[in-house]
Amino acid sequence: MAALAYTLIATDLDGTLLRGDDTVSERSLAALARTAAAGARHLVVTGRPAPRVRELLGVLHTTGLAVCGQGAQLYDAGSDRLLWSVTLDRELAETALGKIEAEVGEVYAAVDQDGVEGLTLIEPGYRMPHAALPAVRVERRDELWRAPISKVLLRHPELSDDELAAAARGVVGPLATVTMSGPGTVELQPCGITKATGLALAAEHLGLGRESALAFGDMPNDIPMFQWAARGIAMANAHPELKAVADEVTTSNEDDGIAVVLERLFV
Repeated sequence: MAALAYTLIATDLDGTLLRGDDTVSERSLAALARTAAAGARHLVVTGRPAPRVRELLGVLHTTGLAVCGQGAQLYDAGSDRLLWSVTLDRELAETALGKIEAEVGEVYAAVDQDGVEGLTLIEPGYRMPHAALPAVRVERRDELWRAPISKVLLRHPELSDDELAAAARGVVGPLATVTMSGPGTVELQPCGITKATGLALAAEHLGLGRESALAFGDMPNDIPMFQWAARGIAMANAHPELKAVADEVTTSNEDDGIAVVLERLFV
């Protein structure tokens, strides 16, 4: 049997493996099963925090590792625990928010709390980009900081995501890493933490190297993952910034873009 070109398949969820209704197509499930039968490992690498991926990992029959929280969490689905996590200092997060608001005016914020039971808290005015994801509304911003957090999510009433992300990067400096992971989803991460951070750690746990990694994504937050992996494949619906650094563009998430590639590679 010929050696596999790729033994590590890293996939984003929203806008990539998931369709718009938060489901995974039967074709995609079959393609992932084929890669597993051939000996390759599938890793979910998502901006969603660990508590928001449990159900999806069950659908994917994943009992191993998943990279969550934009790379800030390495989650073991089999034992339902975090093997590794990095939190965003809450004082730094509050300072970063102040700098952003001084630049662009009022923003609306939410946080993902750390841990496998962490909640998503949203302040007045913030709208969840994914209505199906659970969130707890708080009355005041200071309630966002009541427990350790993995990230802050931001929305602006007028600026586009690209404009808000650019403005945030211009003023936040070393306080946090600014990412954009989907429509209405600009985020502040622990400084220096990206999807590549978590993916590299997961690969090390699995004894796999970047030279055998194939990555799929759709947004600028996937750029570090593409840079780390041997090959990065963007969805047809991907942000132009990601397409610019991709090795290939497949069909959209609604048209089984991941399956299209995996069916070609794992015949």
